[in-house]
Amino acid sequence: MKIAFVGKGGSGKTTLSSLFIRHLATTGSPVVAVDADINQHLGPALGLDEADAAALPAMGDRLPLIKDYLRGSNPRIASTETMIKTTPPGEGSRLLRVVENNPVYDACARAVELDGGAVRLMVTGPFTEADLGVACYHSKTGAVELCLNHLVDGQSEYIVVDMTAGSDSFASGMFTRFDITFLVAEPTRKGVSVYRQYKEYARDFGVTLKVVGNKVQGQDDIDFLRAEVGDDLLVTVGHSDWVRAMEKGRPPRFEHLEDTNRRALQVLQAAADATYELRDWERYTRQMVHFHLKNAQSWGNERTGADLAAQIDPAFVLREAETATA
Repeated sequence: MKIAFVGKGGSGKTTLSSLFIRHLATTGSPVVAVDADINQHLGPALGLDEADAAALPAMGDRLPLIKDYLRGSNPRIASTETMIKTTPPGEGSRLLRVVENNPVYDACARAVELDGGAVRLMVTGPFTEADLGVACYHSKTGAVELCLNHLVDGQSEYIVVDMTAGSDSFASGMFTRFDITFLVAEPTRKGVSVYRQYKEYARDFGVTLKVVGNKVQGQDDIDFLRAEVGDDLLVTVGHSDWVRAMEKGRPPRFEHLEDTNRRALQVLQAAADATYELRDWERYTRQMVHFHLKNAQSWGNERTGADLAAQIDPAFVLREAETATA
């Protein structure tokens, strides 16, 4: 299941995504965690110290390797130089699976040991001073989008992506890559503003969007969120001494997380699992093609000097039965 956490800066989306990842690890399920937020806080939230978090390999720096592997023997892709972040898979492309070893994971993923087991962690890499004036951070997150386009995941397999704050993911089609999107919102007008943007943009793309109310202190906060987001409000989370200890670098064992917050994480998993029966791989593939054509026309063709519409394989549908090429 592909799961995104979004929200405005400071909403607590990274904290909640890290708690959800920890929860999934306790179930024994295979998990790939991806930090696609340019601020790169997911590693520390999963317990890595600053040095280890800074040493994580950046996907953005390994984009040529990622492209070369995913291209495979696809005859519609003339070269890796013509692959862009929205390039869809076709016959001959290599696909990624959650439970496997491959060169992309070898280069970009690292195992993070948690109380309940281990997860694979991948990061886009930070936006550095060297990027100022010469690069856009969407070029960093493009590696994530390309991998999601080529990812085939099954039931009880989880990919959890901590997305860039705000509505910036709409600069590409990445917001349509998920089975469910959890939008973390505080009980304030600013807190629900990103929800309104997401709801508007996602309306025409069949995006399953649920709101997680965070920093909720009482019934008045719950009533406010319910009035603002209606039935999209899935669950609320309040103060956590466990989280406070984690933020100080001294997290207790995860089994000591408060019962109310543990139940909230169970609600999130149940909501994610319920979307499995709603999967429509043909729609998913059509959306990939839609955003690829849109990006090709707006900038991709000019940048690569190629007609990127020719990369589309009209007979190909990404689905669980697909297998990667050798």
